Amino acid sequence: MVEGQSSEAVEQFRLRLDDRLDPALRRSSELGFIGTMPIADQIDHALGFVAILEEELGGPPSSVIDLGTGGGVPGLVLACCWPDTRVVMMDASERRTTFLLEVLESWTATHRGEVMRGRAEDLGRRDDLREAFEAVTSRSFGLPAATAECGSSFLGIGGLMVVSEPPDTPAGDRWPEGGLAILGLTTVETRRPTGRYGYQVLRKTSHLDGRYPRRVGVPVKRPAF
Repeated sequence: MVEGQSSEAVEQFRLRLDDRLDPALRRSSELGFIGTMPIADQIDHALGFVAILEEELGGPPSSVIDLGTGGGVPGLVLACCWPDTRVVMMDASERRTTFLLEVLESWTATHRGEVMRGRAEDLGRRDDLREAFEAVTSRSFGLPAATAECGSSFLGIGGLMVVSEPPDTPAGDRWPEGGLAILGLTTVETRRPTGRYGYQVLRKTSHLDGRYPRRVGVPVKRPAF
């Protein structure tokens, strides 16, 4: 477990946030889209993705897709912090994606946030999306194997995937190197930018085999590792 950016450094990212983010997330919480964690903590957790990717890449990624973005965490936070980055918020729910579209349309056009409705297994086979992103984020998409299989379908060679991790869980138990290799991925390290939340960092090292991602539901029912 590696601690990277300090709390003070992560605090600097907070200065980039739009004043309309907090009320948007509060509304998302009221609608039941982002759970019961306090909004301030949800933002802190989302800023961990920002800190890790900027440190690993030397700055903001050119493009990022947030798997199962739900009510916009970390997607909306990423869009605030990276106005010049293509930020795609992907979710299968019509209610959640409609809400996110309304939020983005109410904001000024100073960001490149997009909302994409659909299942990752299907979207990951689209020519314009497959291996097209420099970064992938996942807060609560699913089990490691399903997250890796679906996430790898969007991630370009050399790109990074950052996945929120439960506390005190050995990376080797959840992210076995042999299983990841099947999906063109390798572990980088487990990070705690502020010492509070954990994130697993993965790198795309080879193209994803054309068999993946498998059809909807299969990555969960028959995990690749």
